[in-house]
Amino acid sequence: MLKNYYPLVSFLIALLIAQGAKPFIMLLKTGEFRLKYLIASGGYPSSHSASVVALCLSIGLKDGFDSSIFALSLGIVMIVLFDAVNVRYYSGRNISLTQQLIEDLKYIIEMKDPIYDEKFKEVLGHTKLEAITGIFLGIFVSIVLYFLWR
Repeated sequence: MLKNYYPLVSFLIALLIAQGAKPFIMLLKTGEFRLKYLIASGGYPSSHSASVVALCLSIGLKDGFDSSIFALSLGIVMIVLFDAVNVRYYSGRNISLTQQLIEDLKYIIEMKDPIYDEKFKEVLGHTKLEAITGIFLGIFVSIVLYFLWR
């Protein structure tokens, strides 16, 4: 009975490890410890990558790599990784560029609308390194739990 929960547990543990590491990694990087990174999107390592890879590999190990559910989960992994590294990453870069343009324009023309003062989150997606680290974390968690679960 409990063996059925192995993929879900792998998913959750990989997610928690990746998200839980973010405040400590930012502490090493910036010298500041902020709990907000526990729920932040983007950053190192990618919890998106870690969790979906752990789920996918766990399904493969549990149900077989020739199962339909593994094929479905592998498709979801590909979509999530593409989205995290490309779509969401470049959306964040566009936000940075737009905010810089607004700051530069403020010196040229008067911008009274309060919308120009609004700050948007710039880190939405992941760099390739953040995603790859998440992939390896997901693989590690899934394999360790596979041997512990048996």
